[in-house]
Amino acid sequence: MAKMAASIVEHGEDALRKLFKFYKRRNPPPNFSDVIDFSNGLRNENVVGAELSPTAVSDSDAHIAGLQPVREWHAFGLKGYPGFIFISNPFLPGSQRHWVRQCLKVYPQKPNICNMDMHMSETETEHLWEKSADLMRTKSFGKREPKTLLEKLRWVTLGYHYNWDTKTYSAEHHTPFPADLHTLSRHVAAACGFPAFTAEAGILNYYHSDSSLGIHVDESELDHTRPLLSFSFGQSAVFLLGGTRREDPGTAMFMHSGDIMVMSGPSRLLYHAVPRIVPAPAGVPVPLPLQQGLDEGHPQESLVHWVEEEDWEVCTKYIQMSRVNMTVRQVLGSGQAFPPVETQRRTLSTTKETYHEASPQEGEEFYPKKTRTSTDSSLKS
Repeated sequence: MAKMAASIVEHGEDALRKLFKFYKRRNPPPNFSDVIDFSNGLRNENVVGAELSPTAVSDSDAHIAGLQPVREWHAFGLKGYPGFIFISNPFLPGSQRHWVRQCLKVYPQKPNICNMDMHMSETETEHLWEKSADLMRTKSFGKREPKTLLEKLRWVTLGYHYNWDTKTYSAEHHTPFPADLHTLSRHVAAACGFPAFTAEAGILNYYHSDSSLGIHVDESELDHTRPLLSFSFGQSAVFLLGGTRREDPGTAMFMHSGDIMVMSGPSRLLYHAVPRIVPAPAGVPVPLPLQQGLDEGHPQESLVHWVEEEDWEVCTKYIQMSRVNMTVRQVLGSGQAFPPVETQRRTLSTTKETYHEASPQEGEEFYPKKTRTSTDSSLKS
């Protein structure tokens, strides 16, 4: 099966879609021997070290954001993908729990928007943590029980809220971006050479064991000179990174809890996807980095806070079978303003065939809304 994966990578003609189907299939399950695991360092011939800017973030600022000193981060790049940076879990021990709790309890709160707002009233979707917590604590895996609102969560948008119908952002569709996530993103971007990065929009995706994210490009932001940041927590996933065209070959890699990906420069507008969530190893339902809480010496002024046991009990039940991912972007360049929506839509319609994340039904992938556009190769960046 490893040879099959290699042959898919070597040939064109929608190679990324074939690779997606290979890793998504359930029976027989795929062989993961060709999937790059950055936690093993430079053991793969296509993996190279990535240079960071250790002085861009002070040790104290990194500590306050729950990060190790930048000089201690393990950062990698991939041959053939300039601008792509993979940072293997730079978080301090215990700090990942904060971000899991934020994704499940805090960020889905109003005025932020979630997938259930598309077909339920605001009164039904507000306080979804409070409406789900007690039921989550008593859930027994293996039993068929009604799903809580928390388990029905598929995506949440922050800051400039992405409009899934028009595939645009707008000044009118905006709420304050979370301060803690803004600071975390600013530090990571600065360490990667983007000191002027401003976190303006976020899309959180919630994956269960049978979830996947379809092939797409994140191109709706008006300024593509700024990086796209991706933070992963919970169960591991297989991530596919392709090229600027669908027929370009793809590279598969694992994303483990705490891993960060930065897509910038020539890699900013590459096709990518998540075909599979990898089941937890036997006897380790919760990833090791999430099994430890903050130590007593954590600074009081930290943005990362201790997660109370009653909250972590709910998070543990959720994360045993799930993964959460935060993608953060800067929408506007310096001094840039939003054009009329119709202008944005015309601009998008003349670029490439674009896939956008959408909310799936149970057991489906985060299937994208597909927009057929011009086939002129000069328009496929």
